[in-house]
Amino acid sequence: MVKIRLKRLGYKKNPSYRIVAIDSREKREGAPIEELGYYNPKTKEMKFNVERAKARLAQGAKASETVMYLINNANADGTLNYKKSETKKLSKKAQAKLNEAKAQEEAKAAEPAETAEAAEAPQAAEATETTEAAAEAEAPAEA
Repeated sequence: MVKIRLKRLGYKKNPSYRIVAIDSREKREGAPIEELGYYNPKTKEMKFNVERAKARLAQGAKASETVMYLINNANADGTLNYKKSETKKLSKKAQAKLNEAKAQEEAKAAEPAETAEAAEAPQAAEATETTEAAAEAEAPAEA
């Protein structure tokens, strides 16, 4: 079975890859059937013959997960369409501070609502007392 996968090049802690079509029983650095391009994950540099890769897939080749990502995110000219993530990952301490600040804001927002409810509660209690007194006044009159 033919697989489309990455062949590692480069020296220690500086990987660079060739995208190759190779027999699945071959070693990672074995002789490829066809070289389709190259990919450098550190600089996000890529040159990839997407048409040949799609032709190989149509013939029954299986692509690795990383190669499928590269095929799906390749431009028409074979370069990588890399989207840098907009969100910044915060440390645990920074997340805790952010959550604490949000909780304080919510508490401040809830305080005026509670005071408004507390002001309405005595008025509502007085209204129920007057309706109860009116009901009691009517009850002896009926008897």
